[in-house]
Amino acid sequence: GDHRDLHLSLRRQRQMCIRDSHNGKHPCIGATDVFPIVPISGISELECIDLSRSIGKRVGDELNIPVYLYEKSAEHLLRKDLSKIREGGYKGLNKKMKKLSIYTILLTFISSLTIAAEVNIFNARHYKADAELYSKFTNKTGIKVNLINGKAGALEKRMIEEGADSSADLYITADAGRCGAFKAKGMTQGGLISPAIKAAVPSNFRTNHWTGIAKRARIVYYAPDRVSGAELSGLTYESLADPKWKGRLVIRASGNIYNKSLVASLVKNNGKKATADWAKGVVANMARTPTGNDRAQIMAVAAGEADIAVANTYYLALMLSGNKGAEQQAAAKKVKAFFPNQNDRGTHMNISCAALVKGAPNKSNAIKLVEFLLTPEAQEHFTNNTFEFPMIDGVSPSPLVVNNIGLDFKQDLKTKVSSYGAKQADALEVMTAAGWK
Repeated sequence: GDHRDLHLSLRRQRQMCIRDSHNGKHPCIGATDVFPIVPISGISELECIDLSRSIGKRVGDELNIPVYLYEKSAEHLLRKDLSKIREGGYKGLNKKMKKLSIYTILLTFISSLTIAAEVNIFNARHYKADAELYSKFTNKTGIKVNLINGKAGALEKRMIEEGADSSADLYITADAGRCGAFKAKGMTQGGLISPAIKAAVPSNFRTNHWTGIAKRARIVYYAPDRVSGAELSGLTYESLADPKWKGRLVIRASGNIYNKSLVASLVKNNGKKATADWAKGVVANMARTPTGNDRAQIMAVAAGEADIAVANTYYLALMLSGNKGAEQQAAAKKVKAFFPNQNDRGTHMNISCAALVKGAPNKSNAIKLVEFLLTPEAQEHFTNNTFEFPMIDGVSPSPLVVNNIGLDFKQDLKTKVSSYGAKQADALEVMTAAGWK
């Protein structure tokens, strides 16, 4: 937003400030006492934190006013408590700074005593049910889970900016492409491996930096009254470029991570040139310019705007559950699911993943949490609340998935999901060149 009014106000306060004659309830430490930034609506807590740091930097750089970031914006634990910042007032500031090194030594000692009791998760999965799952982990282990929720981009930006000062242990997000890209930025570390993780997660769904904790398939939905069995027979992702689908296909924008990973898998399996030609065919077959999320693609088929759509499996179950309203529930009942590539490598699979963040202060606790997320109890929690497929054997998906999407399909276990991040740039390049908006 525009910070000019705030900037002008702070400039005037600096000019008017007479520090030695201050009277008030709280000790004075400068020209301006507190400028709180609180999320009310239309902005997340994480965005408020980024905003406060941006404003603080500008005030420091342009007005030469020292700025303390406090509470959740604090970059150092010693400055989190506002009363501690105010303590002693302006006149006591010099004395306080001399004590800083002593406090730092003490803080390090205290941290070493408490480190075994917590784990910090930067979480980009938007499921309220996940918090309930972490509470179960705490109840079982006594390890407190500190959860920082936000959008993937904002969370990654914060971890990168904080660097070695970041408190993040695990980054949990949707899509292997995101975890792969985050690793490529040097923000993860090896060591997310144990006998329990190896036994639970097939090798194509994990690396030693990150691992899948739940699965999803990206499939085709069709209108049964307008698409014949003969048209569907042998359908593959590659055949979505067939001219018979001209004006009949809807799919999300090229910038969507699910599509980038799908196309990356095609680059991996078929090569960049063949995938570039394929992307041109897909664009020619689109019934409309890409718009909306996965549920919007399913809604378009139900409304007769298209005959087939590409979307993830759990979205149909979510719509059928009624959690997104009666209109979406009714639309979901009008489409059917189809699993592509059943006669060759199998249907494209992706994951929700947990990545071990570089410099994680609670590495061993992070591994324990991931192991817990791969237990039958946690996997059942995922399947029943988020409608994903379980990562481990012996756990059944939600009845909404079993009854309306099905289980009897061949999964692509050949293509390593780590290739989605490695081929992501190629995928976006071929989609952009094809005119895929």
